[in-house]
Amino acid sequence: IDLDTAKKELEEFIPHVRNISDSSIRKMAGRDLARFKEFKKQGIAIKFGRFTKKENEQLQKNIKEFLSITGIDSAEKLFFTWRYPEEKETISSLKVEHQFCAKISEGIPRPWRLIYYRARKIFDPNNYKGRYTKEEKEKLKKYHALHGNNWKKISELMSRSNLSVAMKFSEIKSPINYGPWSREEIQKLKLAVKEVMKRRLEMEDGSSPSSLGEPNGDLLVKREQLCQQLPWTEIETKVGSRYWRQCKQKWHSILAKKMSRGQQSERKTEILENKIALIKRLYEMKVEDINEVNWEELSDAIGVGPNGVLQAQFYRLKVSCVPLWQRKTFSEIVDFIVEHKLPEFESEL
Repeated sequence: IDLDTAKKELEEFIPHVRNISDSSIRKMAGRDLARFKEFKKQGIAIKFGRFTKKENEQLQKNIKEFLSITGIDSAEKLFFTWRYPEEKETISSLKVEHQFCAKISEGIPRPWRLIYYRARKIFDPNNYKGRYTKEEKEKLKKYHALHGNNWKKISELMSRSNLSVAMKFSEIKSPINYGPWSREEIQKLKLAVKEVMKRRLEMEDGSSPSSLGEPNGDLLVKREQLCQQLPWTEIETKVGSRYWRQCKQKWHSILAKKMSRGQQSERKTEILENKIALIKRLYEMKVEDINEVNWEELSDAIGVGPNGVLQAQFYRLKVSCVPLWQRKTFSEIVDFIVEHKLPEFESEL
């Protein structure tokens, strides 16, 4: 199908698809669209975020079956074929012949690319080698000076995974602060996000910078746009003293606080309605693992965004309402809140 049609059809399953590159959309149209439609028929939503235990087990089962069918003797050869130059041609042919893409994604309602990356992480023997020594950190700096961001080359030299060396370099490339955020750091973070959002809006709307803001210089940005995936490595560079994970976590906490403040100023009735809606929807989901909750979808359904606000609200609920919540499973916590707190909230409403 043509690119515009692919975007329209994929948008039903991936709302942010228009922010994805054209080449990736073409691949998704071939690898994912038919799968997504099949999952829709079964009433299964497409998922993002952390893989659940059940999904990891299904992925491992898929890989085991594929190895059995093809006779390839290790998962490492499937995902890191370039490490075996003498067998490369044979392995590649077997992958094509036995529909590698389709096979490893069976029963997993996620984009193929995310399944593939998860499998690479699980089956890379270089991925779980413990903490970096001082010598390794020095080597990493040296190799980066020689090879730049060629993480594949650096991973070969260090016998660590691509992901591992890239993330570790992100942490050590500048003096990282692990203490409380200073006012200056927070201002740098806000400014960095503002610059990124300004560029994104200009690209999407073709607008001039002057037409995107209000008279006081603030950007006119929809709430949900602030929650979308942002280029955190770029923001990390602009902040300078924090690595990307810290920037992401801090930004989400800033959004959550601002939204919470807004809620506190609303009528008590609306706050209670939101609590009740959250409890009921979590109960209706009947999930066993908190990682199976699609917080983004839940935020949209309840109308309280960003999803960090809902997660924070649920955390406060379980800590304040559920005795010994640390010893209970997610489903037990939800059941307890439904039985003991939901009637109280409904009565108060």
